[in-house]
Amino acid sequence: MKFRSEQGILAEALGALARIASSRNAGTPALSGVKMNLTGDNLVASSTDNEISLQFVLPVGGDTDGQCLVSARMLNDIVRVMPSGKITVEFAGDNATISAQRSQFTIPTLNAIEFPRSSPPSGEPVVINSEIFKAALAQVVQAASTDQNKHNLSAVLLASTGKAIRLVATDGYRLAMRDIEGEHTGSEDSFLIPARALAELQRLLDMSDEITVRFNDLDATFQSPKMTLSTRLINAEYPPYQTIIPKNNPNSAIVNREELLDALRRTRVLASEMTPVRMRMSSEGIRLTVQLTDGSTSVEDIDTQFTGEDITVAFNSEYLANGVDACGTEEVVIETSAPNKPAIVKPVGDTSYLYLLMPQRL
Repeated sequence: MKFRSEQGILAEALGALARIASSRNAGTPALSGVKMNLTGDNLVASSTDNEISLQFVLPVGGDTDGQCLVSARMLNDIVRVMPSGKITVEFAGDNATISAQRSQFTIPTLNAIEFPRSSPPSGEPVVINSEIFKAALAQVVQAASTDQNKHNLSAVLLASTGKAIRLVATDGYRLAMRDIEGEHTGSEDSFLIPARALAELQRLLDMSDEITVRFNDLDATFQSPKMTLSTRLINAEYPPYQTIIPKNNPNSAIVNREELLDALRRTRVLASEMTPVRMRMSSEGIRLTVQLTDGSTSVEDIDTQFTGEDITVAFNSEYLANGVDACGTEEVVIETSAPNKPAIVKPVGDTSYLYLLMPQRL
């Protein structure tokens, strides 16, 4: 098997494939590899960790058809440092040779027979605009738990509301919800998709204008002409998220998003996970305060349009900044009811996104 490829094209694909390939499963070395199947001038490159699978179809200059399996991490590291331009990749016997200009690497291959077989995607197709879907994932995926032991919270809920596709994520301290209007899955079903799969998908959505989504009982598949990402669905109960979203928040502050983000960036010089930022909202504006036990303090004042009763609430400054940033609009509104109740952050003029944040103790 032998082919030639542009270094940039191959490096981009291998970077994603190496992130998917397993680095922990010593019992199945094939899962650490990228499988390459060459037919004519089409190269199909795949990797999997048995939970998430990724496949690219790449245009190359084919020489000799065939298939081979090689360490995804090693091949990615080699191609990434190769000079730009054409790269030649040749598999012969138990070795792979990668060469470009005056550089050449030779590495051992893996047993391709042990690489899991893939099946074609099944389920009714739903076509979504890639740019819109990428923006929605950026707003929501960040709120999912990174604790893989919390299976249901390490997922993003995707559900059809009849008029929209709804994405929801929470880690127990915050919640993000985004409706993609005008799209639906064709049923009222809901699915729990691993957040790390969607985080990887987010990186790949620039490859095409549209993405085709399919669901069956076990898997979700996201497909474009050059890329297919499949992931096992998480079989667990999702929290009844709608019950924790407050219906009435009498205190409301409208503030310039960039001004608030700049102020939060400065407060985080002192603020930390254990030291929250105090936000006082009143008709005089928003005051952000951080105070440490050694006497260090930070104070930021911001103009706001405020209605309601004066209130002071404490938040994790990073979580608050994440929600404010995700809104994307010129102005955001922060709604509260009491210092110990969840607050809502929303973009002004856009009802499709909501970010809920639990307060910290004052």
